[in-house]
Amino acid sequence: MLRPLLIAGPTASGKSALARSRAAEGPSVVVNADSMQVYAGLRVLTARPTAVEEAEVPHRLFGHVPDAERYSVARWLADVAQVLSEASASGRRPIIVGGTGLYFRALTQGIAPVPPIPPEIRARWEARADAEGLAVLHRLLAERSPSEAARVRPSDRTRLVRALEVIDATGRTLAEWQAAKTPAPLLPAEAAERVVLDPPRAELHRRIDDRFIRMATEGGLEEARALAAEGLAPDLPAMKAIGLRPLMDLAAGRAGLDEAIARGQAETRQYAKRQATWLRHQMPGWPRLSPG
Repeated sequence: MLRPLLIAGPTASGKSALARSRAAEGPSVVVNADSMQVYAGLRVLTARPTAVEEAEVPHRLFGHVPDAERYSVARWLADVAQVLSEASASGRRPIIVGGTGLYFRALTQGIAPVPPIPPEIRARWEARADAEGLAVLHRLLAERSPSEAARVRPSDRTRLVRALEVIDATGRTLAEWQAAKTPAPLLPAEAAERVVLDPPRAELHRRIDDRFIRMATEGGLEEARALAAEGLAPDLPAMKAIGLRPLMDLAAGRAGLDEAIARGQAETRQYAKRQATWLRHQMPGWPRLSPG
């Protein structure tokens, strides 16, 4: 069987098209490595494959997480381990595609062995964040571990809750766990074919701008309305999707169509720049491809 194929790159760089093209070469399964494409309510706004595209070749880990949940790299790694096992058993080549560099790094380099956190402990800290506020949580973290508190911004709810739940559940800080010996990676880099898509900046911006217009007018606005109707906490990952806030403002009458599109395009271009910078610095040994 062919080696697994890993396709990384910034948003709108052509990753999904390349994955479909390579999947046509033989029995394959396309596996998501994008931290936002996992959410059920974000098909259009995260440019997930369409239902027709998903019917052409098996797709896994797309839209399988409820919008109200907080998905993590550790959970993705566990999910992808199951998918790789299934692909091996069925003789299909895994084509892992996405823009979340941290997922690829965890896959090919391993991650710190932090034990699973009991749901009741996580729920307790989430409830305290709601009831007492982030300033209180940051103070509690500083009391338990000044060095850990120095690593976390007082406004960063996700990392505050994570730091406190790890201490609560294990008696050790996240930094202590991260300093421990990292297990062997699930898929060493040398065992896979790898590529980072790196189109010219002007071409990438053109694709981003054109795509966001289509998103806004071909289902994105309806997705924004549906997410707003769910009444989810604004700090949930699904509520931080790029371009979601401008379209929610459009749906609520707080912005016009042109303004919402311009804001969404600008947010996406800024996001693509952050992705490209991360991939350049954190995955320097991966071959680069400039799609035509």
